[in-house]
Amino acid sequence: MSADVTSNPFLAPSDLPYELPPFARIRNEHCLPAFVRGMDEQLAEVAAIGAAAEPATFENTAAALERSGAVLDRVSRVFFNKAAADTDDEIQALEAEITPRLAAHEDALLLDPALFARLDALFERRERLGLDEEQRMLLERQHTRRVRAGARLAPEQQQRLRALNAEIAARCTEFAQNLRTADAAAALVLDRAEELAGLPADQIAAAARNAEALGHEGKFVLSMKNVSNQPELAALTDPALRARLLAASLRRGADSNGPVAVALAGLRAERAALLGYPSHAAWEVADGTAKTTDAVEDLLGRLVAPAVANAEREGAALAEVAGVAEIGAADWQFYSERVRKERFDLDAAELRPYLELETVLHDGVFHAAGLVYGLTFTARPDLVAYHPDARVFEVHDADGGALGLYIGDFHARASKRGGAWMNALVAQSRLLGHRPVVVNNLNVAKPPAGEPVLLTWREVLTLFHEFGHALHGLLSDVRYPSLSGTQVPRDFVEFPSQVNEVWADWPEVLAHYARHHVTGEAMPPELPARLREAEAFGAGFRMVEQHAAAVLDWAWHSLSPDQVPDEDAAEVFEAATLQRHGLAMAAIPPRYRTGYFAHVFHGDYAAGYYGYRWAEVLDADTVRWFRENGKTVRESGEIFRRELLSKGGSVDALGAFRAVIGRDPRIEPLLARHGLDG
Repeated sequence: MSADVTSNPFLAPSDLPYELPPFARIRNEHCLPAFVRGMDEQLAEVAAIGAAAEPATFENTAAALERSGAVLDRVSRVFFNKAAADTDDEIQALEAEITPRLAAHEDALLLDPALFARLDALFERRERLGLDEEQRMLLERQHTRRVRAGARLAPEQQQRLRALNAEIAARCTEFAQNLRTADAAAALVLDRAEELAGLPADQIAAAARNAEALGHEGKFVLSMKNVSNQPELAALTDPALRARLLAASLRRGADSNGPVAVALAGLRAERAALLGYPSHAAWEVADGTAKTTDAVEDLLGRLVAPAVANAEREGAALAEVAGVAEIGAADWQFYSERVRKERFDLDAAELRPYLELETVLHDGVFHAAGLVYGLTFTARPDLVAYHPDARVFEVHDADGGALGLYIGDFHARASKRGGAWMNALVAQSRLLGHRPVVVNNLNVAKPPAGEPVLLTWREVLTLFHEFGHALHGLLSDVRYPSLSGTQVPRDFVEFPSQVNEVWADWPEVLAHYARHHVTGEAMPPELPARLREAEAFGAGFRMVEQHAAAVLDWAWHSLSPDQVPDEDAAEVFEAATLQRHGLAMAAIPPRYRTGYFAHVFHGDYAAGYYGYRWAEVLDADTVRWFRENGKTVRESGEIFRRELLSKGGSVDALGAFRAVIGRDPRIEPLLARHGLDG
């Protein structure tokens, strides 16, 4: 790849509103030159900071470091969003090339001895520097990151550490690219619409459109979502097709990514040992809110027995309805819908006509953000995003002041990875004068042109959840970019997003968006109550599948170097782990199996997936506070925003929780939410 650097759009700040990247001008060939220029510039900037003749001060060292790397930041944010949301062969090749180089660059920054000496001197004098709370937090984070990254290691140890980091980065990219291939290979190609009996007509039409996009004209394709239990299992009437679909889902990546996962577990274990920790889990959790492996294992252990007992009760009810001795994994979701319909008079298909995407977005998600935080959203069709499906909205505060941009990219496509996530294309920072630009990605099937996009209730919750991450970025109000928005401990980052799910069925919000897409009639008032009862019925299943994934991640990353299994033993290790923890339920596979557990073998959640459960303790406690604190929703929202969302990583995470709730978190609201307190 080559490009005239004088015309490279990454090399100067964007002149668009909010410094939105100029996607109309960005080409693949701009990326590599910008990465090279960005790394060179930042290394020179850091070298100048370390070589300064003046004694170290907060401004000439810690704040100067925050100003470095502007070009690299711009290209990295755009490139990795594109690699996840709209990839192609060229991008994947560059990703494989650039990821190890970026890991080496990160090591050069974190292990630079001159810079660390200045930060270390400042850290030792931090009590006498007259720093405010955010300055102190920044200095502590910069220093801690370098100590944890090996800045105090001997040179020969650092050399090995650099090699490990480069190999880990390369293996993570390999895992992601293998998974894209495995997902494509696992897709079910069907010849006739009749084979999809049970699916709503719009989903069958979406499968036809998906087939056409993938080159299977006249056929129907069910592509894989990045979870074990594919959502179509709840509706397909053909048990053989359900079994095929689940089997294809569960086998993804087993052959190609099993050895990669083993290699990553070994590399991370060796790195942790080099850094003085018994395991990667111990290294990871020490910088979170949990602090110790004992705390994590206590939480995970407390939830197993009640979750399994609840799931077993649900399974017995399903087996009775199915007329079998024991319900199978491929049939669980199908008969769950039968039970919901018979017990609670609720058919999932009955809900979907009231859950049209545009209405849910504007009259649900955006409306809730207005009720709680005073925000308004205006479409900006004049601003171009990175893909035609991605739409730009300008966000304004309660006083009318401009806040930032929100980009919604909700549809599945062959060029997008599975799952749902949030990225920040521009991180809020008062130091740099940046206002936030954030992206939400979902994977909702796209129907034929002109047809409505009807959501499942799970997809509605996912949209509210990811928008919670977006709010964390949009409402950030910090000085330093490395403390902005979602730059918080890994086991805290899911907390605000999980809190935001509460607004999906908050009566005032639900009544505003749940309207029939044809008639405009409101959802019948009895449906929400039946929905809540039906959701409670499935709590055992959801807890077990999520808990099994958390335990699996934790087990892979609790290994010492001499405990790592052989490269062909990933499935054996997985099965033994689930058996040992009492989660080997044949009818409930983990939400993610090793071969497609992208959160931990490609993303940032290695030894951190427990954070969903950890954060849910905080979430459930906070939702109870919203319901019972005696204040209006708007008053409560202002407190939550001021004391927590706006702070990003500039304050202690649990301190921010205490500033909202007034005490330490309690687990009882979480147990009550899932019916596990009885």
